[in-house]
Amino acid sequence: LMEGSEAIVRAAIAAGCRLFAGYPMTPFTEVLEHSARLLPEVGGVCMNAESELEAVGMAWGAAATGARAATGSTGQGLSLMQESLSELTMAEVPLVVFNMSRSQGDYFQATRGGGHGDYRHIVLAPQDVREAIELTQLAFHLADKWRNPVLVYGDYLLAHTQESVTVEPLDFGVLP
Repeated sequence: LMEGSEAIVRAAIAAGCRLFAGYPMTPFTEVLEHSARLLPEVGGVCMNAESELEAVGMAWGAAATGARAATGSTGQGLSLMQESLSELTMAEVPLVVFNMSRSQGDYFQATRGGGHGDYRHIVLAPQDVREAIELTQLAFHLADKWRNPVLVYGDYLLAHTQESVTVEPLDFGVLP
């Protein structure tokens, strides 16, 4: 059995993520904690930032240098990241962002773009842990393919549900 938040991190690692930056906010905290535990085992780094603003900035810096990077939070934390997410979209920097939402109110922020400018980013919403493993890996592929941030939209249930799953790297084809 594996909890959803651990499965998501293991899937991110299988996809090549080597930098994760975040600020603890429930129900996102466990994603950050599993990242801190698992990334060093593969030569990766997890940064527990001072705030969501610093977390997205750290992940942005890593992604801009070509590293597969991710960040995340929950609705209120993602509100603080909106300016950076809109700028990342305009700058065509691939980044994966995890939203372990607290309520359905996050839906509009996630799907309509909450920051400055006329932009949309890709949003993937897994319904269970098994699908979260696949969509997390697909998120990194799509971010690189379309040079665009991709948001993986989860919630408390996804983060804390345990399922009998394994995480294997998935091949989504050659990137341009």
